[in-house]
Parts: sequence; structure tokens; C-alpha cells
Amino acid sequence: MKAEPDRPSTEAIDQHARRNFWTLGLVQIAIRTGWIFKTENIIMPVVLDTMGGAAWLRGFLPMFSRGAYSLSPWLLSHRFNQMKRKKWGLCIAIVGMSACFAILSLLWMIAGGQASTWMPIIFFAAYASFFVCAGMTQLGFGTLQGKLVRATRRGRLMLLGNVGGAAVAIVGAAVLLPSWLRSGGGDFHWIFACSAFFFLVSALIASRLVEPSDETQQQPQEGVVHFAESWKILRRDIPFQRVAWVAFFFGTSFVLFPHYQALGHARFGFEFSDLISWIIIQNAGTAVLSMVAGLLADWRGNRLVLRLLLLGLCLLPPAALALANFEQFGKSHYWGVFVLIGLTPVTLRTLQNYTLELAPVNNYPRYLSTMGLCVAAPIMTAPLVGLAIDTWGFEEVFFGISALLFAGWLQTLRLSEPRQKASAEMITGRINVES
Repeated sequence: MKAEPDRPSTEAIDQHARRNFWTLGLVQIAIRTGWIFKTENIIMPVVLDTMGGAAWLRGFLPMFSRGAYSLSPWLLSHRFNQMKRKKWGLCIAIVGMSACFAILSLLWMIAGGQASTWMPIIFFAAYASFFVCAGMTQLGFGTLQGKLVRATRRGRLMLLGNVGGAAVAIVGAAVLLPSWLRSGGGDFHWIFACSAFFFLVSALIASRLVEPSDETQQQPQEGVVHFAESWKILRRDIPFQRVAWVAFFFGTSFVLFPHYQALGHARFGFEFSDLISWIIIQNAGTAVLSMVAGLLADWRGNRLVLRLLLLGLCLLPPAALALANFEQFGKSHYWGVFVLIGLTPVTLRTLQNYTLELAPVNNYPRYLSTMGLCVAAPIMTAPLVGLAIDTWGFEEVFFGISALLFAGWLQTLRLSEPRQKASAEMITGRINVES
């Protein structure tokens, strides 16, 4: 098989490598700052609870969010691959993210968060639309990262985006959220407006990327062809098939996202004002973990980092239950749950970086979107998981998800290391899915 290059080796890319590295880092920082004001495992479940949501209704949050996040790149990756300059697709997607939260801000300003039958419907419609755009943003960012940044610098780019983004986001949350999140209520329209602003800033920064035009373009493909191409990759590319199983089991971690704050509230009666410290701690945890994971990934490869991160995620559900069953100690240390939740975005980014090292250069969007689909598949059960919590309680469901995450960790032991030159597995197991 003909060896795939690490990235397009063009003079234009090499000439502007430093500028593009820092521009992509700033794009991540701005997005992460906007994201802290819509944290999907703290802020958004509380917004839904304010509208009278039960656990089964909270279960729709990960289904709509991560489902739309993964399905949109899978359906639109060929359209995206057609674009001569991918940065404009990235900019359009980020502007869409900003528009969705601007609409939510206006909705909350008008309705005031009053419980009514139509509020959750409109909320979920805007929320799902946001994640359609967020999924395309992730596809665009991943494709541009693969095109413009060398594999041995992508860990540092993750470090820059997560650490720098966490620092800016934490300052913003510490300054602004205390006046918007109070005991007994919250000014969510200002929180949503703040997210919309930072997403718009990120789109403006992305427009400054220096990207050479792609000469080769694929014809758009629709419907069943999308499934056929993804199935071909999963069936024929053995190294990718293995990481797809890791992605599938990792995806089960998202179904518990809305329920960690609910568990803390049910056992300890936390107030809105307590959410601020959880948000800050979670983002600080992500920053520290990104620092370690990014440097380790550049030094030893993404396979080792995936093994360590998945092992940490296995401990998250039982750790939350253990803290919830110790009244005084658990209440004062429940913040530790949100440190472990910080493993999730780092794991997702590491999965994407590992996938970029496996994928042929001219097929980054399809590989990334197929991997995202594997992550999303178990998330479709999130409403059933919420219903199970309503019926049986937290313990059985949390331990079940922990067992599935452990199965995902076992799958990491089967992964190959793409950076091992002329690896026997990569030579014998890899089939060019383009042929």
C-alpha cells in the first residue's frame, strides 16, 4: 500500500504554519470561553429543570446535543470536502452556533423561563440546531488541523486551546456568573447572550487562517451512499475498526452528563450559586488534564493517552455515587466529580487526533464523521437512561455505565500505534478504502 503523507506538504502551509497554529488555538480559546456559559452537564440541565423537567426529559439533552453533533458531520462531510477553502465552512458553522444562542437569549428574555408546554419544545429545537452547527464546527476544525498542523504538534494545539480557553473562561465565569446565577433563580438570557458573543468572536478569528486552496474535489453524495462509505471504512480498515469500538463505549459516558448535578442536588440540596464553583472546577480540571495529555500525546502517541483517560472515566460514576452516600464528606468534596468530568472533552479530542493519524489525508472529514457517529450511537438511549433513573434510582444506572466504560478501556489494549513506522499490523490489516 502506498504510504499516506502526514498532511499536504505544500510550501504555503509550511510558510504560514506558525500563524495557523496560533490562530487555531485562539479559535479554540474563544469557543471554550463561550462554551463555559452553556456547560451541558451543569447549566443546561438546570435550565431544563427550571422549566419543570424530570430525569427522562433531561435525558433528551445528550440525545439532541451529541446526536446532532455527530450526525451533521456524517451527513454533510462530502459537502464540506467539496469546499476549496475549509475555513469558510468553519466560519459559517460557528456563526450558526452564535445565532442559536442569540435566539435562546431572546426567547428567555420574552418568556422569562416560565413553565409551559411549548418552552421545552422550542428550547430543544434551538439546542439541537446549535449542536448541528457545533458538529460541523468540530469537523471543520479537525479537518483544518489535519491539513495545517503536523501530527507531532496537535497535542500542543489541544493543550493551547484547552488550557488557554480554560483560563479565559474561568475568569469570565468568576466575574460574570455570580450576578447571573443566584439562589432561587438565574438570568439565563445574559448567559446565553454571552455564549453567542464569544462564538461570534471565534468565527472572526477563524477567518484569519491562511489556507491554500484544495484542487481536488469530490462530488456530493447523499442518502445511502453516506452509510455505504462509513460502513466500508468500518469493515475494511482494521485499525480504525478497533478505535471505533473505543469510541462507541466512550459515548456511553455522555448519557449521564445531565444527571451528575441532579444527583448532587437530590442528595445535598445544592443551590444555583453552588453551580459556579462546579463550572470553574470542571474547566480547571480540563485545563490541567489537557496539559498533561497534550504533552504526553506528542511524546508517546495518542494510544497511551486514550488508555489513561478511559481508565479515569471508568471511575467517574462510582466516585459520584460514593460521594453522594457520605453526607458531610460528600457535600464538601462533590466538586471532585466535576474534575473527573473534565476528562471527557480531552478524551474526545484525543480520539479525533488518533483518527487523524489513521485517516488518509484526502478523507479526513469522512473518517472524523464516522468516528463521531460511533460516539453518538449509544447516546440515542439517553432518554431511556433518564427513565431508568426515574424508575430505579441512580445506583443501578451509574454502575451499568461504569461497566460499559471499562469495556471501552479493554478495547484500547487492542489499538495499534500509527506512529510506529512500517508497523506489521498497519501493513497487513489496512486496506485502502478509497479503491
